[in-house]
Amino acid sequence: MEFTMRWFGTGYDSVSLEYIRQTPGVTGVVTTLYGTQPGDVWEKDAILAMKREVEDAGLRVAGIESVNIHDAIKIGSAERDKYIDNYITTLERLGEADIHMVCYNFMAVFDWTRSDLAKKRADGSTVMSYDHAVISAIDPNNMSETLYSQSNGFALAGWEPERLAGLKELFAMYKDTDAEKLRENFRYFLERIMPVCDKYDINMAMHPDDPAWPVFGLPRIATDREKLQSILALSDNPHHGLTLCTGSLGTSPANDIPAMIHAFKGRIHFAHVRNLRRAGSHDFEESAHLSSDGCLDMYAIMKALYDSGFDGPIRPDHGRAIWGEVAMPGYGLYDRALGASYLAGLWEAITKAAAVKAI
Repeated sequence: MEFTMRWFGTGYDSVSLEYIRQTPGVTGVVTTLYGTQPGDVWEKDAILAMKREVEDAGLRVAGIESVNIHDAIKIGSAERDKYIDNYITTLERLGEADIHMVCYNFMAVFDWTRSDLAKKRADGSTVMSYDHAVISAIDPNNMSETLYSQSNGFALAGWEPERLAGLKELFAMYKDTDAEKLRENFRYFLERIMPVCDKYDINMAMHPDDPAWPVFGLPRIATDREKLQSILALSDNPHHGLTLCTGSLGTSPANDIPAMIHAFKGRIHFAHVRNLRRAGSHDFEESAHLSSDGCLDMYAIMKALYDSGFDGPIRPDHGRAIWGEVAMPGYGLYDRALGASYLAGLWEAITKAAAVKAI
């Protein structure tokens, strides 16, 4: 188990590596080359410069989040092999740089969806939230403009303006891609990349869909236990695995996350652990990490990770905006540092209790 934080890189992140290094227990970051676009080949020099910057700050690159997948791969167009070749080259260069975990997703058009990036809570903090009625009434072609008006001037991961400038064209591209076809295109992608993952010992950690239901009629293939088991069944290669994201899976009250952790033992390569507060079956707001502040039992989740032998990178996920901090929504320092400390405290208690029990 390695405690990490997500870091978007100099020029994109309001949080410095120096401050992340001061967070108790955090020894690494998961990061990316944020200026690249889906389909780009990552340059060797840029990867090594990013890695050197992290290490000079006393941390290590625990993984990449994300190497985004070009839409041609997801819809299975005639250009997909070109972009898979580019992806393989990037993986080779990451492996050569001694980086061995990549978080990514296979979501259609949007990486994640929220109706509000700064909903005010009773305690005065603000959080990202999802109101299904609001989303259902929004023209998806205006989503990028709506979210960027609340972004505090920061770029939003998964909402790259260059790509989303052509939303109408993107939706047209996906019009003949249902869940079955999306899953089959994912299988093809896995078959192509697994040999390079074997060569460089790279764990591919697929992130579940966020939220855990269809939005704007787009297909979803990674929302619950059954669908994730179907995803894992596409390849028995141990490098093909999951990012266990409690915030994404937790949007659905039907998802028993501790049970899913046990069911996917050995195939969870990365963990995002955070809490949220649901309001009905399709509305939620994000919360502080504590169990008491949301709907998820964080102790049970951390214990399931411990009991299942999880030993990969873990990070606190989206935090509240607190204490006047202005940052990328969900990714300020203060509440994520509180979350990291809380999760580390749970892990210490679970570890020590297990040691006592073993005596």
